[in-house]
Amino acid sequence: MTMLAPSLPPVRGTLKADAPLAPLVWFKAGGAAQWLFEPKDVDDLSDFLRGLDPAIAVMALGLGSNLIVRDGGVPGVVVRLGKPFARVEQVDAATLRCGGGASGILISSTARDAGIAGLEFLRSIPGTVGGFVRMNGGAYGRETREILVECEVVLRSGERVTLPLDALGYSYRHSALPEGAVVVGALFRGIPGEPAAIQTEMDRIAAAREESQPLRSKTGGSTFKNPDGRKAWALIDEAGCRGLKLGGAQVSEKHTNFLLNLGEATSTDIEALGEEVRRRVQKKSGIELEWEIQRVGLLVDAARQEDLVGEKK
Repeated sequence: MTMLAPSLPPVRGTLKADAPLAPLVWFKAGGAAQWLFEPKDVDDLSDFLRGLDPAIAVMALGLGSNLIVRDGGVPGVVVRLGKPFARVEQVDAATLRCGGGASGILISSTARDAGIAGLEFLRSIPGTVGGFVRMNGGAYGRETREILVECEVVLRSGERVTLPLDALGYSYRHSALPEGAVVVGALFRGIPGEPAAIQTEMDRIAAAREESQPLRSKTGGSTFKNPDGRKAWALIDEAGCRGLKLGGAQVSEKHTNFLLNLGEATSTDIEALGEEVRRRVQKKSGIELEWEIQRVGLLVDAARQEDLVGEKK
């Protein structure tokens, strides 16, 4: 991938060119980030985005669980929030303030220790606060919008803003957060509860996941959104896609709404398998499945075209 022509603003964190993203995503496949930025703190991120050419795209990356990074890589800047953004602090008897890089496991465990119930479902979502807030992440009948009070966001312009719940325009696995905005924190509210009962609920959720999902595979989590009144996995099963393979990718036999990298799959294999599943479901049931997994970056041919354009300049 060609390097960015303009000079980039100075940073106090780390800024790497042509940084491989495959090791950072659950599928363990895909290309590189043109630039990977891990800010030292919120001010570092805000200053960098304020000074960055507005024409350069910015994308936030969490744990990389619900993501296909295409093989041509991601142009622009990928922002990854590290340990400085992974803090979780108790505010009162029912509220936690969480950094944008805090994981669902850390939040739910902190809530348990603080006697805050209602956040147990976050234990089952393999992601961070930034992803929960942007995608209205949910599981086991609960969604982020049920516990979110407000979130702190650094806009693409570098401006820091605090957005209340009703400003996010939430719907199923969707928010109205603007492109290029990075969620750096959130306030979550539950209800007072007993730590032992909270742990029991977390154990129940963990056992249900273990029984039904291919947790030890290279996967991206739930692939398609559930259509109104239907389950995506059942539609995929009815279309005969259980165990379906394409290149190095396969539809999980344990849970058909999960795609697997069997070892050497490319992101092109994985995405093409997903599109074949969509085609077969449409043919069988007339229902068009919507991707829940985010697909980012360039296809290989598109990346090569960009390189050729860069060589001519």
